[in-house]
Amino acid sequence: MRIFKTSWFNKAAKKARIKDSELRIAIDQVINGQAVDLGGGVFKKRLNENRHRSIILSKSGLFWVYEFLFAKKDLDNIDDHELAKFRQLAGIYAKLSEEQLRKLLQNKSLVEICDEN
Repeated sequence: MRIFKTSWFNKAAKKARIKDSELRIAIDQVINGQAVDLGGGVFKKRLNENRHRSIILSKSGLFWVYEFLFAKKDLDNIDDHELAKFRQLAGIYAKLSEEQLRKLLQNKSLVEICDEN
């Protein structure tokens, strides 16, 4: 299992003082059903002592991508249009080849949190 965060999410998480160790634990919780499954490979997970919400994408379960972060006080939830876009993106991530993934890491579009292999 591999865990990534987008470069945007990385900056937002640093600003919110959310550490990679917390993100790693949160993925275990998502796998154990402790998140809101929004369907289509999109999950909403509470972070940072319930102050922030993350949108995590994983269509295949082989790798997880932290895509979006928002403060509970700033945004109640994502809308239907955003959810549809996240579902579409989850499908795109699921089809990435190793080469495409490597390029995303190389150009820092994605940052790897953990690789258990």
